[in-house]
Amino acid sequence: MPKIHFEDSDDLIDIRYDNMFKAVFTRDTSNSKGALSKLISALISREITVSSIITNEPPVDNIRDRQIRFDINCRAENGELVNVEMTLNPDAFEPVRLEFHVGKLFTGQDIRGIGKSYADLKQAYQITILARKRFFADKAFMHTFEYYDPINKISLNGRSRVITMELSKLDKIVEKPAGEMSVQESWAIYFRYLNLSPL
Repeated sequence: MPKIHFEDSDDLIDIRYDNMFKAVFTRDTSNSKGALSKLISALISREITVSSIITNEPPVDNIRDRQIRFDINCRAENGELVNVEMTLNPDAFEPVRLEFHVGKLFTGQDIRGIGKSYADLKQAYQITILARKRFFADKAFMHTFEYYDPINKISLNGRSRVITMELSKLDKIVEKPAGEMSVQESWAIYFRYLNLSPL
């Protein structure tokens, strides 16, 4: 079997880069849509099936095209809305940006007309994979944020969530046998270590 050889000048593949991430998960194939469904299901801890990707940018056909910014906006079969993104280096205002995007996704639903009400609003999820920089001060690699009363510890039981996965916090997890990893941990390890060029 011939060996693959890369030159120093080659543009190597890393799934943590926006264009590569989008190329894997937005192709018009059952494998790509199935992978996106499995990823989202793992992160929201509930089985969903992606029915459509809402076009907000051209799909990536050339993985070397770095001009297209990644942002997968999709709809599940049950109508729930999900925005998934990979962020290499989040800015200090990242939490506000995530809140803005989930709010935009949630309030963008059309409930006008006779027979429609707030009860028709579907769940909305903003999922962000933080690839490089450690962002939150704790040791947890995953967080799910929602509206709640911090004094009385009561959730509003709203329908919008912000989910983050920090790939910089996997040092202990990577030491676990693969069979003992949770599905979320397995996805995190996949994203952190599936690359041909170190960051």
